[in-house]
Amino acid sequence: MELSEDDLALIQVLQAIPRLGWADAAKVLGVHATTLAARWDRLTSNGAAWVTAHLAGDPKQMLLAYVAVDCEMNLRDSVTAELAAVPEIVTVEEAASNRDLMLTVITRSLEEFSAKIITRLKAVEGLTKYQVALCTRLHSSGDDWRLNVLSRAQLATLRTLASPPAPESVQAAQLPQSHLDLLPFLARDGRATAADIARSLGRHPATVQRQLNRVLASGILSFRCEIAQAYSSFPVTCQWFVNVPAGQHDAAAAQIRTISNVRLSASTTGPTNFVIIMWLQTLADVMSAELALQQKVPGIDIVESAVMLRTVKRVGWMLKEDTTASGAVVHAGNLGAAD
Repeated sequence: MELSEDDLALIQVLQAIPRLGWADAAKVLGVHATTLAARWDRLTSNGAAWVTAHLAGDPKQMLLAYVAVDCEMNLRDSVTAELAAVPEIVTVEEAASNRDLMLTVITRSLEEFSAKIITRLKAVEGLTKYQVALCTRLHSSGDDWRLNVLSRAQLATLRTLASPPAPESVQAAQLPQSHLDLLPFLARDGRATAADIARSLGRHPATVQRQLNRVLASGILSFRCEIAQAYSSFPVTCQWFVNVPAGQHDAAAAQIRTISNVRLSASTTGPTNFVIIMWLQTLADVMSAELALQQKVPGIDIVESAVMLRTVKRVGWMLKEDTTASGAVVHAGNLGAAD
């Protein structure tokens, strides 16, 4: 499957506003709403693009951790499959470095992380070692990454359609279970309407609309439009573990955000205190990216880089070898569950 410029433009519109209505998207792209809806159906049915909702991972609300895993080579596939089946392990990547797998984990608390994740890691046959870095500040994530194919006029129109800032976020624990029941549906389809969810739950659409509005305003979810990496023109994922001088993390993050390739930047605990992930066009761009980091962030110490060989699971979605979505979603959406 080849993606056209029109396909990429639609994806970027939904990257900016994942739940934007087709009539408003038509204002940006100058294409009829029904044409855009049909185009989106084609993209999603082929696994080339999808919209999902995932737990925001804000350290003020919940725990976000990056876990490096080593395993026995002959058991690597089984270890990978077992870890990908854990809902709280939202992303699983195979790395070409001194670590075999890189995991992204979201739980409600440090206690839950210890009880559900560390205990699980110790029980996985073939898993020989793990190392944890806890996120203390999430500066930018994949929700912020853009394809950069829209014209200035299109971007200007898109900005007029952006919603005002959401009210102050609430703790997930403040949302009743009836509201949390909506999260798995939004994980599978971040554009799901109240009517869609109501049919599945057997609830009145007006009731679900009120619940959906509160969930959207709570701040516990991030919505993102994803693209199969092979179709993005940036097939290489590289992750850096760096040290940034104390007191300069916010300034460093602001400079790093000016690099268009950045998918994630976060302050962490562990052997290094900052992690950066970029999507790049070629392996040769790794050196160029490191030069850009050194020029933009005074005092940065690049300790280690790791190129990812394959992404098995990305924010809950299981991916095929060609980076397209398989359709299977293993989400960590139900924060109300006690187990």
